[in-house]
Amino acid sequence: MAPARSFASACLFFLSLLLWPTFASAQIPLRGTVTDASGAALARVPVSLVRADGTTMATTLTDAAGVFVFAVPCQKCTATTSLAGFNAATVTVEAGTDALLVLSLAPIRESVVVTATRSAVPTSQVGASVTVFDRDAIERRGDGLVGDLLRQAPGAVVVQSGGRGNLASLFVRGGENNYTKVLLDGIALNEPGGAFNFGGLSTSHLDRVEFVRGAHSALFGSDAMAGVLHLVSARGRLGSRPALAGEFSGGSLGTLRGSATLSGGTARWDYSLHGGRSETDNREPNNHYGSTTISITAGTTVAAGITMRLVGRYEDSRVGTPGQTAFGRPDLDAFFTQSHLVGGLLFEHQATRTFTHHLTYALAQSEQGSTNLSFDAPYTPSYRDRESPFEFYDFTFDTASRFLRHQAGYQADLRFAHAGALSGTEFLTLAIDWDGERGTLTDRLEGSRISPRRDNVGATVQHQHISRWFALTTGVRVERNEHFGTVVTPRVSAAVFLRTGGGVVGTTKLKGNAGRGVKEPTLRQSFSLSPFDLGNQELEAETSRTIDAGIEQRFFGDRVKLEAVWFNNRFDRQVSTRTLSFSPYLAQYFNMGRTRARGTELVAEVVPMDGLRLSASHTFTESEIIDSSSEFSEVLAAGNWALRRPRHAGQVQAFWDRGRVSLDLGGTFLGERSDSDFSALVPAMTTAQAFWLWRAQAHLRVTSDATAYVRVENLTDADYMEPLGYPAWRRTIHTGIRLRF
Repeated sequence: MAPARSFASACLFFLSLLLWPTFASAQIPLRGTVTDASGAALARVPVSLVRADGTTMATTLTDAAGVFVFAVPCQKCTATTSLAGFNAATVTVEAGTDALLVLSLAPIRESVVVTATRSAVPTSQVGASVTVFDRDAIERRGDGLVGDLLRQAPGAVVVQSGGRGNLASLFVRGGENNYTKVLLDGIALNEPGGAFNFGGLSTSHLDRVEFVRGAHSALFGSDAMAGVLHLVSARGRLGSRPALAGEFSGGSLGTLRGSATLSGGTARWDYSLHGGRSETDNREPNNHYGSTTISITAGTTVAAGITMRLVGRYEDSRVGTPGQTAFGRPDLDAFFTQSHLVGGLLFEHQATRTFTHHLTYALAQSEQGSTNLSFDAPYTPSYRDRESPFEFYDFTFDTASRFLRHQAGYQADLRFAHAGALSGTEFLTLAIDWDGERGTLTDRLEGSRISPRRDNVGATVQHQHISRWFALTTGVRVERNEHFGTVVTPRVSAAVFLRTGGGVVGTTKLKGNAGRGVKEPTLRQSFSLSPFDLGNQELEAETSRTIDAGIEQRFFGDRVKLEAVWFNNRFDRQVSTRTLSFSPYLAQYFNMGRTRARGTELVAEVVPMDGLRLSASHTFTESEIIDSSSEFSEVLAAGNWALRRPRHAGQVQAFWDRGRVSLDLGGTFLGERSDSDFSALVPAMTTAQAFWLWRAQAHLRVTSDATAYVRVENLTDADYMEPLGYPAWRRTIHTGIRLRF
């Protein structure tokens, strides 16, 4: 018996040795990383584990570092992925080794955005309407201003008062020009109450610009009434040698631009430093514009799973303000100054593969000054056959404002996957934000000053479900504002994938969104410095309700993409002044306006062959003033179109890149819109005329490190005005060179 037992024991021992690799591999998870062609990690990419017979064993999503893990035993299996905007990829996975899936871009590319959910997610997995301008698109545009870049985005109307650097406003889907939250690397740039001047905002040192339409106060609190604009700074790369890039250009109207960027990284640090200067004389007298931009980003790994990132940006500009020169003589001494100083620190701790949290602190300071110390001669406004019945007189002023926003926030992100009838991945986001607003409003001629302040707190809860066939996002925020009290802002967003993959008929996505927006009054509306326009500390919050639904369809192996979106927005309790007396004149701010806007956005992108890209978009906006925010203005009376929001707007673009040469031709269209001459002309001008604006650009890659270009703005030499009275640039020509070392 003993020999028999010994033999049996030996057989079991050798059998265990033979089977040990199988048992061991069953205990070791299968893992890998998904990146794009540049090596950047791709988050939330669906990856499937497939057996040799074609059976799908499991499906998961990559984490923030692009890593996927399968705790499923599988021999001779492959990991495969397919994501709209990227070419499908497959790789063999083995226990104990890290697989690498590299996704090359499809002809019509996919983008990864942060703004739609406060965490990185491919645009194909969100229901919101998103436009992304990457670094290539920013460089191709070439003129250096965010406002001009946004003219290519559906749903956006940019109106600039004359030449570069003058006041520029952004209207989104029929909303007011202070209804868009503007962020730089997550840091709010708006003045308290949403006001933001795009006239001098530069694209220098930006890696991408994300533009999300619809109310997003559920994520970002006050001011996200009609959209969110997120500017993402350029970064260096870990492990890369120091690199220096420079650009210089010059052209018509005394226009000059120059910049330099130093970037690189070590095994633990990355850094990018940038400085730039831009100047132009513009078209009118006393309209010289000059701006300086300094920007820095840096990041480091503090410890395992813990990173720290620093961002800083300073912009300073000065522009002469000649006024409505189409109607009369220019003001020869008035000018406007503006500066933004932004700094922020972000600590991120990836505690586990499924739990990450962030802690941020930022300070954003903006200063503005408007000065006119000399009296110019009186004049009578006139335009063609129209003339005012009386003279206009100059008046002096010297006002300044300074706004500080202390911003601190904590965000926790948790993810987990599950099987069952509703199998997929769940993402839970919890966030709390504090916003400390400090203002100083000064009238330097009168010697008066006020220093209002507010402290606001908001808390967000958001849940996302992402599976193969649909993505659903729900969220709610409780906003506690020191001025208007507590408001609850919900939001829901959905994307349903009727088809996935490539082929002649590719991915089909239905999407829909509904949300509520909220906006606090400006500090001037609550605490006015003027003895004639009184502030009102009892003002309520302005609110919005936005709804949209649409469809995206890809064709011919991602060479054609069509998109159609319908939107319906309502804006309530809008703030304006009401006259209290005429002798002496006295007015005060009240919640007295209501506007609605509904319409459609149509977008087409086509890549008929390698190197050729075509795009076009059209926005139809039917806006109407329901309750007037002005007591006496004919233009702002109930029943009229909302001011400066055209019914039709659009753009077309063709880009050809072959070898060392690339050509770019683009046109933007702004339709007829309601406006006012604000100059008492008889008969009054109440409509601004439609216009097409064309631009052309050519690039020549002289060497691998040098690219020369020439750009023509207003190719057809159109004579047009965006707001009435302010002539825009005629045809201009600019040449430049980009160098890399």
